[in-house]
Amino acid sequence: MRIGPSLLLASRQTLAMTPQLQQAIKLLQFSHLELAAFIQQELEKNPLLQEGAPDDGAASEKEAGPVDTPHDTAEALAAAAPALADVDERWTREFADRGGDGAASRGALREDAPDALDFVAERQRSLAAHVLGQIDLLFTDATDRHVALKLAEGLDEAGYCRVEAAAIALALDVEPETVERVWARLRQIEPAGLFARTVAECLGAQLAERNRLDPAMKSLLDNLDLVAAGELAQLRRRCAVDDEDLRDMLAELRTLDPRPGQAFDFEPIQPVAPDLFLTPAKDPETGEEGWHIELNTDALPKVLVDRKYHATLMKGARVKSDRDFVAERFQSANWLVKTLEQRAVTILKVAREIVRQQDGFFRHGVSALKPLVLRDIAVATELHESTVSRVTSNKYIATPRGIFELKYFFTSALPARTPGVVISSEAVRSRIRHLVGGENAAQPLSDDRIVDLLKGEGVEIARRTVAKYREAMRIPSSAERRRLGRLGLGRALPPSLPSAVVAAEAMAGPAD
Repeated sequence: MRIGPSLLLASRQTLAMTPQLQQAIKLLQFSHLELAAFIQQELEKNPLLQEGAPDDGAASEKEAGPVDTPHDTAEALAAAAPALADVDERWTREFADRGGDGAASRGALREDAPDALDFVAERQRSLAAHVLGQIDLLFTDATDRHVALKLAEGLDEAGYCRVEAAAIALALDVEPETVERVWARLRQIEPAGLFARTVAECLGAQLAERNRLDPAMKSLLDNLDLVAAGELAQLRRRCAVDDEDLRDMLAELRTLDPRPGQAFDFEPIQPVAPDLFLTPAKDPETGEEGWHIELNTDALPKVLVDRKYHATLMKGARVKSDRDFVAERFQSANWLVKTLEQRAVTILKVAREIVRQQDGFFRHGVSALKPLVLRDIAVATELHESTVSRVTSNKYIATPRGIFELKYFFTSALPARTPGVVISSEAVRSRIRHLVGGENAAQPLSDDRIVDLLKGEGVEIARRTVAKYREAMRIPSSAERRRLGRLGLGRALPPSLPSAVVAAEAMAGPAD
């Protein structure tokens, strides 16, 4: 055997991640907001790109027919292009019932519901502007005004003033009593609760404005930690009230706002704009009920290649470097347009298969949601699992049942008592939520009892799984639900109340 250097000739296949391919993968996983920002950047950089009308050549499935027709499904798959290679709420709101179907937004489709923007309040004036305007009205003395402005600098976004009077007095060379007097006057600014140091002080100011800050309420505010822990017996003793009075006091506490500063300087909530629309449709030939899917072309600008301008630039380019630049920009523009078209086709292809496989959900609700994993869609669409993952991330579909992220339709499976039958974990969670919602508040269902009820319905499930699902849905234990039920607060007071009070207290923090 010869030992020494030698030359060998071999061939092998590799996948080169070209810049264009990397761009295609990146665009596929973008949400429509990220994609719109990227397109805007490209329009600014590339003179050969121009923005067209939103419906110029938009990809849709108007010719494809109902989704649940097998022949049409095969036709759509055959027509599709090949796959791309491998890619703090305010705690008072917590008192609202959080029932529903998880990721679903209770909106409807375009013509069937008002625009989500109609529900976004007009931007308020800033907290700083509001406070400075009130200081101008309240203080005429120069020293008092100076102290008030210094205290205003300590306001946080929740409306709390997290400073110490002694530190302000030292910094401004005034008496601490002066700071306390000015501070007390600042707490008269609307809304009540501004310039408070703690949650208890903030809520006390709001109760005082209502003339409801009696000794019992003061005791309740002094013991918010017991409210958080659900120690109702101790609260009754410390407040010297009976069950009915304590129930009324807790109900009034829920009407207060622990973060009054959030009425200012807020950013309007951006509603989720769906990438796809799903509407019921009939096959014109067979009359079968199915579904029609189309892209939301209003969410994205349409990009076109300006070929006339390209020809003009090429004619005027007399230097090779200029011609090379124009050619490179033209190639980049063409690639971007083709990539966007491929992205649209791929999204439609995956969404169409999801709708086909989850047809029962769209017709009957979450109880009919089937177990589904990425591989199921990948095999059916002949795409890679990573491509399906990228397509379904941050993409939303508007359906007659609401707006859902495409990821919502992928759920794990639980075995049923019938051999060969599996049930979606999301359907089981929904069933647990409905069982708890319909229970007797005086005799809530234990986890073991829920297991028995589910097994009676044909679902094989362990107690620890029920407990895990219950905790994930923020449903308290049966013992805590029984304690709240004795005060008539079982379903009116969701499980997040105790932790929410603690969170608000911790967020405001002590003055420092």
